[in-house]
Amino acid sequence: MNARFIDWIWHIRGSVTLAPGQSGDEVFDRLDPLFREAGTSHERDRDMLTFRKKDQAAQDKMSVFDGGVLRIEEGAEGPVLRYHLVSRALLFCFLAPLLFLSFAGLAIGISMLDKPSVEAVAAKKEKEEKKEKATLPQNPIDTFLGAPAPEKPKKDSEKKSGEEEGKHSPTPAYVFAGLFAILYGVGRILEDRLVRSLFRKKLLGQ
Repeated sequence: MNARFIDWIWHIRGSVTLAPGQSGDEVFDRLDPLFREAGTSHERDRDMLTFRKKDQAAQDKMSVFDGGVLRIEEGAEGPVLRYHLVSRALLFCFLAPLLFLSFAGLAIGISMLDKPSVEAVAAKKEKEEKKEKATLPQNPIDTFLGAPAPEKPKKDSEKKSGEEEGKHSPTPAYVFAGLFAILYGVGRILEDRLVRSLFRKKLLGQ
């Protein structure tokens, strides 16, 4: 399988049209402040700029990216700046839902293994029905007034059973999977637009 079919998950590619007559030196000079941030190293080679980031600060406008290549090429309508950026943060947000879904599947599997057999359930039900026939003693005054018979308190085994069901519930895993899926979808679209807007502003001298 061609890596290009899946690397869009954490790779962002795009282009920005340049002003007529704008030289490569002028383009990269205007973009230079973006690559002078702490934790960022970059190299320029004619019409290409390569950068890498490590331990980038949160204030860095391109902190979500770990590296990339910017290249000036001749397009159909004039020179364009093409960029190819890589983000491990996007990759993590994409894989996180899959991880939590696996946790949900594991929780369901454990619950199925812990579920008692049909024979055990039937025997337990029959035992409980026999116990229910023996009513608890009731105060004669309560009986005269027509008060209902006192209910039997739940045993520790019944409480533990309820706790175990909640313990192996896949719901929290589904919630986190949904949150990360939304985070990835929003981030993938938003970062694509933000970086294009950032490059345009810098090239216009804003």
